[in-house]
Amino acid sequence: MTTEALTRPAKAARPSAPGRRRTRPWGQAASQVFLIVSCVLWLLPIAFALYVAVRPYSDTRKYGYVSMPHHLTFKNFSDAWTQSDMLHFFWNSVLITVPSVIIVLALASGVAFVLSKINVKVNIALLILFTAGNLLPQQVIITPLYRMYLKITLPHFLSDSGLMYNSVFGLVAINVAFQLGFCVFVLSNYMRAVPDEMYEAALVDGASLWTRFWRLTLPLCRPALAALATLLTTWIYNDFFWAITLMSSGDKRPVTSALANLQGQFVSNQNMIAAAALIAAVPTLVVYICLQKQFIAGLSLGSSKG
Repeated sequence: MTTEALTRPAKAARPSAPGRRRTRPWGQAASQVFLIVSCVLWLLPIAFALYVAVRPYSDTRKYGYVSMPHHLTFKNFSDAWTQSDMLHFFWNSVLITVPSVIIVLALASGVAFVLSKINVKVNIALLILFTAGNLLPQQVIITPLYRMYLKITLPHFLSDSGLMYNSVFGLVAINVAFQLGFCVFVLSNYMRAVPDEMYEAALVDGASLWTRFWRLTLPLCRPALAALATLLTTWIYNDFFWAITLMSSGDKRPVTSALANLQGQFVSNQNMIAAAALIAAVPTLVVYICLQKQFIAGLSLGSSKG
């Protein structure tokens, strides 16, 4: 038997290089088709809402909403803006959303710093407590919360009625309470990834606890804070449940409740409501565009770590 015949099986059985993997064209094609279908399904309701918004109500009443357009107009947008007094409700949403986001990020960053960088025996129990709060449905506590809001008094500069109920402060408080646990969970996990050697070096240089938190930890957490700010703005701005249950005055409610002002008792102009909904969605889109890079960086935190 020749030497070539003896070595041929060994060459055939030699494993391929570990870094070389065969590409599967059918797998790439399936993933591309899945992404395209997902994008279409995601954009289809928005496209249909825009299609309905640029059609007059008389056109859809005569031919139906799923029909070819005979006339297109932007009058629904102007009518929705004026008839619902949307500028006033936009301001209400700002008064609710901006303080809520700032308070949540301030409290969550402080709590996460304590839970991740200060050795306390109750750290794990507190983290579990904050995380468990996210598992509680809003509808479960609405009855006792409603009764509490009717009994808790506030100074008149925070509430015209003197109660937590029917006040902007009440909506800010409940949004802070429900969003705090998620932010503490995210920030504490990110702060744990910061090397302890940095804090030890800062401690040797004489940095106080506040200095280590304010000048060392927070600058490193900017991507995570930006990602959370984007999510919080979207969630709190789009909230409708708390506004209709904890507020009785329609002029104090956020912009999501302003859409209900366009709902008639017997006839509903869905074209105008679609236009108003698209207008109401513009601020969240602007926030995402402004914080897009930070948001993506925050979502990819830790993806390159082994």
